[in-house]
Amino acid sequence: MRRPGPKRLATPIPATVHAERSGYPHTIDGATIEAVRESWLVEDRWWAPTPIRRRYWEVVTRNGQNLVLFRDLQTGEWFRQASLS
Repeated sequence: MRRPGPKRLATPIPATVHAERSGYPHTIDGATIEAVRESWLVEDRWWAPTPIRRRYWEVVTRNGQNLVLFRDLQTGEWFRQASLS
């Protein structure tokens, strides 16, 4: 039996997200977020000229869509990704 591995994510797409000052998202491209499943921080390539600092959110919208959002903490831009698994 094959054990599930990490989720694969689609290519990031720029998104319009309305969020609290703390970063907690409420809407994504006009769709209401019903639930946040989890949130995590990624800090990588700190040694490189362009380090990666992102706050990810796995969410479910009111219409049942499962999405992974992230905010680039360097630029403040939001992106969306659909899970491929």
